[in-house]
Amino acid sequence: MTPGAAITAMAAISAFGPDQTAFADGLRRGRTAIVDQGGQPGPRYRARLAWKDLPTTLDAITALPDDLRRVASRIARRTPRAVQAGLAVAVQAWVSAGLHLRPTAPDRIGVVVTAGDLDGQYAQHVHALHTANPARVPPTFALHSVSTSQIGIISHALGITGPGFTVGLASAAGNAAVIAAARLIATDEVDVCLVVGALAEPSLLELTALANLGALAWEGRSVPFDTARCGFVVGEATGCLVLESTRNAQRREAPMLAVLAGYGHVLDANSLPNPAVSGEVAAMRAALRRAGLRPAQIDYVNTHGTGSLVGDHTEVEALRQVFGDVPGQRPWLNSTKSLTGHCIGAAGVIEAIATVEQMAQGYVHANAGLTDPLPTAGRFTGPAPEPASIRAALSNGFAFGGVNTCLAFVAHP
Repeated sequence: MTPGAAITAMAAISAFGPDQTAFADGLRRGRTAIVDQGGQPGPRYRARLAWKDLPTTLDAITALPDDLRRVASRIARRTPRAVQAGLAVAVQAWVSAGLHLRPTAPDRIGVVVTAGDLDGQYAQHVHALHTANPARVPPTFALHSVSTSQIGIISHALGITGPGFTVGLASAAGNAAVIAAARLIATDEVDVCLVVGALAEPSLLELTALANLGALAWEGRSVPFDTARCGFVVGEATGCLVLESTRNAQRREAPMLAVLAGYGHVLDANSLPNPAVSGEVAAMRAALRRAGLRPAQIDYVNTHGTGSLVGDHTEVEALRQVFGDVPGQRPWLNSTKSLTGHCIGAAGVIEAIATVEQMAQGYVHANAGLTDPLPTAGRFTGPAPEPASIRAALSNGFAFGGVNTCLAFVAHP
C-alpha cells in the first residue's frame, strides 16, 4: 500500500448549515436539504446554501487568532459571495487542523481550489450593471472573474507561500483537486495542502442549457439511482479538506481522520456528455491498485450518483464489473447528492468529506427518496442510515468530456 496523505481536518458549508457540525448532523439524520423553490425562476427543486456571511462565520470560530480574523475580514470585504464562502470554509478547516497552534512553514503549505464552473450569477450581475451604465462596473470584477481570485484571497489570509492552483474539471473537479494535492505531498513539494471545493452559483442561462441537454431536472424531484430519476438537482456548498503528509501530521500531533491511500484519474477519449463504463471501471481499478486494495476489501462506495438517466445506469454497470455479483463482496452504496444536490465543482470535495465522516462515525447515510433502485452489485441504503464498519471506501467523481476519477480512503490505524 502506498503511504498516502492523511486527512487532518475538514469543513463544509452547505444547505445543511454553516459548518461541519451541521453537515455531519444532516448526513446522520439522512434528511435531504433539497427543497421546493415555490415558483421562483429556474428549476423547481434546489438545495440552497444555508450560510449568512463571512463575518458571522469568523465570529463563530472562538479559537481564531485576532490577527487572522482582521486580515480575513479586511481582504474579503468586497469580494463575491462565492469567494467569501471559500475563505470561510478554509479558515474553519485551518483552525480545526490546529495549524494556528502547531504551524507548518508557510512555504511548505499549498492550496488547490476547484475552478468556478457554472458560476455565472456574479457575471450576470455585473453584466446588468454594465447595461445600465458601464461606469458602474467595479474594477475588481477583473480580479474576481479569474481563477486566481480564491487562491489569492485564501493564501493572503492564511499566509500560505507554497504552490497553489485551480483545477477545472466540472463535476470531477473536486476529486481532481484532491488528487493534485496528494501529488504535491507525494513529491515532497509541500507538507500540508488545503483543498477547497468552490461554491458554484449557476445562472439561469446555464441551468436552462443543462435542462435542454437532458442533464438537469427542471420540474421533478429527481432521486439518484431511482427508476423514476429525471436528471440532477442543483446543490450549493463549499468544502475544505486538509491533506498532510503522515510525517508532518505526526510531528504536529494532528489527528488523522483517514488516509487517502490511492486514486484513479483517466479519460475515455470522449468529448461528449455520455459516460463510458470502461472509463469508470478503469478509474476505480486504478484507485484500488494504487491503494493496494482488492474489491472485496471495499466496505462502501460514495457513488457519483447524480440522478441522470444515462449516468446512473452507466455507474451501476461499472460497479458490477468492478465488484462482481458475489453477495458477500458487495459494498454499501449511497449518493450524497440525494441529500445535498449536485454541488458541481465542489461535489468531489463535499463527497470526500462525507465519506471520511461516515468512516469515522461508523455508518452509511441514507439515500433520501430512493424507493425503486436500479439493480446493482452493491447494497443501497434505504431511507435511514445503516451502521457500518468502514475500513476502506471509494468516492467516485465523473464529468462531461470523458473524465473519470476515484478516490480510495482507508481508516487510519
